[in-house]
Amino acid sequence: MIAVIIPARDEADVIGTSVASLLRQSCVDALHIFVVDDNSTDRTADAVRQAAAQSSQGERVSVISGRGLPSGWSGKLWAVQQGIEQAVVLRPEFLLLTDADIEHSPENVATLVRIAETGDYDLASFMVKLHCRSLAEKLLIPAFVFFFFLLYPPKWIRNPRRKTAGAAGGCMLIRPAALERAGGITAVRQEIIDDCALAGAVKRTGGKVWLGLTAETSSLRVYNTFAEIERMIARTAFNQLRHSAWLLLGTVLAMLLVFVLPAVLLASRSALLAIIGGAAYFLMSAIYLPMVRFYQLNPLWALTLPFSAVFYVGATIHSAAMYWSGRGGEWKGRAQDVVRSRH
Repeated sequence: MIAVIIPARDEADVIGTSVASLLRQSCVDALHIFVVDDNSTDRTADAVRQAAAQSSQGERVSVISGRGLPSGWSGKLWAVQQGIEQAVVLRPEFLLLTDADIEHSPENVATLVRIAETGDYDLASFMVKLHCRSLAEKLLIPAFVFFFFLLYPPKWIRNPRRKTAGAAGGCMLIRPAALERAGGITAVRQEIIDDCALAGAVKRTGGKVWLGLTAETSSLRVYNTFAEIERMIARTAFNQLRHSAWLLLGTVLAMLLVFVLPAVLLASRSALLAIIGGAAYFLMSAIYLPMVRFYQLNPLWALTLPFSAVFYVGATIHSAAMYWSGRGGEWKGRAQDVVRSRH
C-alpha cells in the first residue's frame, strides 16, 4: 500500500491533470490518494473530484477539507500533516508526498518504490523536469537545477558517511517508520525548504536517502516572466543561507567570482587575462552543458550561465530584504519565513 499525499491551495488549473496521472500508474492497485484542500478560494476540490469521476479508479481518491492553520506551522506542511493523519489508517508501506502541479509518468511511483526497496532507502525522491519553454525559463530553469545539485550532490546524499541530505519535495517517497523516527512532519513544521529539512532529519536519525533526476515526470507550473521566477527564488534563498548576512555576502562574492568574473576577464584588453577568462568560461560552460541538454535546449544556452548567475545574485539579495522587512517566504498570501521577533 502506498498512500499519496497532495497538499493543494488554489491549484484548480493543474491538480486535475496531476490526479489523473496518478490514477494511470502501473501500480495503481496499491495506491490511495489523499488530496488536502488547504482552504482554496478556487475550485480545487471540484477539479479533483472531476478527475476521479473520469477514471475507473476514482474510488482511490479522497478529498480532505483542510482545517485552519495553527500557529507555528507552514500552510503546506499543515496540509501534509492532515493527509498523513488520514493515510496512516491504511497502514501503508510508503507515503508519497507530492505537489499538485506534478504530472507523473505511468511508471514513476513504481520506479521510486523499486529504488527504495533495492537500495533499502528510507526516503527516495525525484527532481522532476521543470517547465522550460518561455525565454525566462530557458535562461533560468536549467540554472536553477544546476545550482541545486551543486548544493546537494546526489552522490553525497546517498553516502551515509556524509552529512549532506537533500530531497525534491515535488515527488518524495518515504517509509512511515522513518518519518516517525525523524519526528514526523511536526519536526519540520516551520521549515520553508521542507523537503531538504525532512531529508536531513531522516539522515540524522540513521535513515538512508536517495535523490535523482527524471525526465519522464514533469512539473506543470509555468513561469512566463522573469518576475515569476524571481519570486520563486527569493522565497527561499535567504533561508538557505540560514538568515546570515555573512553567508549572504560570501555567497554573492563567490557567485560573482566563479560564474561572472570569467566573462569579465574574457573582455579584458590583457591577452593573458582574456586567455584565463576564456579557459574558465569554457570549463564552466562545459560543466553546465549536460543540464542544458537535459532540457533539450540549443547547446549555446550553456554560454548564458554568467547572466543566470547575476539574476540569482539579485534574487538572493531581494530574498534577504524580504526577510528583514517581515515578508519572507511569501506564497499564496502567506509569509512563511520572517524575522522571529515578528512571529
